[in-house]
Amino acid sequence: MEHLEYLVAAYSIIFAVIFLYVVFIWRRQAALDAELRSLEARMASLTQASSETVPQERSDI
Repeated sequence: MEHLEYLVAAYSIIFAVIFLYVVFIWRRQAALDAELRSLEARMASLTQASSETVPQERSDI
């Protein structure tokens, strides 16, 4: 088979591009997960803070 090295080079480039894309998506997903956890913690603290500041009903009216 002639020019088999071109075929190997082409497949190597394709696999390298796919690998880099997967790594990029993996890192982006990790960053999004961290941001989501941060937002969930912030929402929980804001919800807890707002429930603590809500005035209680007066029963002596």
